[in-house]
Amino acid sequence: MKEVLVLYYSVGGSVRELAELVAQGIERVPGAAARVRTVPKIPAASAAESGAPFAELADLEGCAGLALGSPTRFGNMAAPLKHFLDGTGELWRRGALAGKPACVFTSSASLHGGQETTLVTMMLPLLHHGMLVMGIPYSEVQLDATRTGGTPYGASHVSGTADDRPVSDSERTLAIAQGRRLAELVVKLAR
Repeated sequence: MKEVLVLYYSVGGSVRELAELVAQGIERVPGAAARVRTVPKIPAASAAESGAPFAELADLEGCAGLALGSPTRFGNMAAPLKHFLDGTGELWRRGALAGKPACVFTSSASLHGGQETTLVTMMLPLLHHGMLVMGIPYSEVQLDATRTGGTPYGASHVSGTADDRPVSDSERTLAIAQGRRLAELVVKLAR
């Protein structure tokens, strides 16, 4: 069984919901299992208040693939996730993540809230680690049909300024498809 780490940071719950959907997609692939983890707020709390347990570097090193999620913060990933990634230098020096497949996902308050730049900034540390970063192809028909979130760079959600918009059918479909696609590549590479 190949374990795919779904690592995220969430404040209002939207990114956590996307993480759960990505994990559902991973779990649909025979031979793959999702391991869901989050990162603490800054300054760090002693334990996760809700959601997944806090990630450790061992979670990252031991995974066969990675799905990375963050809310959009002015077109960039949230500071707690960036802080966690900034602490992965030892893994980088050893090439511990090189060759592993990865993808990214996000949520923003508005349709033009910087989702695509956030997804790209999340890709940069993964590329430095030598990971194989994948997006969502337009063969996923919901990508062309969505009127809410969803980009070729990764799954996304438009949560509304009050974080009160539910994940749309298109957003749900794309998040599950992204998880499935990631897990399929992980399993193929393991052969």
